Amino acid sequence: MYTMKCARGGEFSKGELQRFGNIEMNPSAGVLNYGQGLFEGLKAYRKEDGNILLFRPEENAERMRSGAERMCMPSPTVEQFVEAVKATVLANRRWVPPPGKGSLYIRPLLMGSGAVLGLAPAPEYTFLIYVSPVGNYFKEGVAPIHLVVEHELHRATPGGTGGVKTIGNYAAVLKAQSAAKAKGYSDVLYLDCVNKKYLEEVSSCNIFVVKDNVIFTPAIKGTILPGITRKSIIDVARSQGFQVEERHVAVDELLDADEVFCTGTAVVVSPVGSITYMGKRVSYRDGGVGVVSQQLYSVLTRLQMGLIEDKMDWTVELR
Repeated sequence: MYTMKCARGGEFSKGELQRFGNIEMNPSAGVLNYGQGLFEGLKAYRKEDGNILLFRPEENAERMRSGAERMCMPSPTVEQFVEAVKATVLANRRWVPPPGKGSLYIRPLLMGSGAVLGLAPAPEYTFLIYVSPVGNYFKEGVAPIHLVVEHELHRATPGGTGGVKTIGNYAAVLKAQSAAKAKGYSDVLYLDCVNKKYLEEVSSCNIFVVKDNVIFTPAIKGTILPGITRKSIIDVARSQGFQVEERHVAVDELLDADEVFCTGTAVVVSPVGSITYMGKRVSYRDGGVGVVSQQLYSVLTRLQMGLIEDKMDWTVELR
């Protein structure tokens, strides 16, 4: 585990590695009382030659800095963030699974650790990173998921914090997600809270729709998290010759789509087998995996694992 601290208005001190364990915190800590916290998620992969690859860590650093500004928090510099990730991974390199058997999940966490009883930014902040080995998300390759569209509860509002990776965003989806899973669905697809007709995102994934070989996805306008996998898939898709549009996507467009898939750090690309909206279930590819989903998943994962040339200059190799 890697930790750094910073007083409000100051800069983060030099970090240090320490054994993973519980942390002590004042009951009045800003993160506990007012939710002043952000987190990130990224992975490290082992190559066939034993070296380790990180995937676009500077993007996670930039997203944390953007979120910290919205949450009135100081943030590590991009350089501090990336160096902390590298140090943590190298210290835990024995836990990086063998090639093709999984990855090392990396969780950077920024929180208001200082005591503050009144509603105000915390006086002190802690940045820490911990890691855990994880297997492949799907045991037998890419597997389709089944979504239900939620039209009463919403995960984000215009002017809110839906576009930053703050901890409170995830508690807000638990009620709808739990109800959906109890009914046999994999997860929930949320609509915008103003018109209740435009797609936003799944609980922790961005969504893409394919029609006539054109890929479109909801535009980032403050209520949708700017996923790094989302951004990477758009670039990969365009490099593969696909037309990609970022725009408003109406829920009705799901009804005659050719394919639907989600993107996120954990799943990379997750094809959607079916979506249920207002009691109507629509299946794609007979509930199987679409051609576009499979192609994009294959290209991006092979790039992340160092199996193909990184023409995008996205990976960082650790020795």
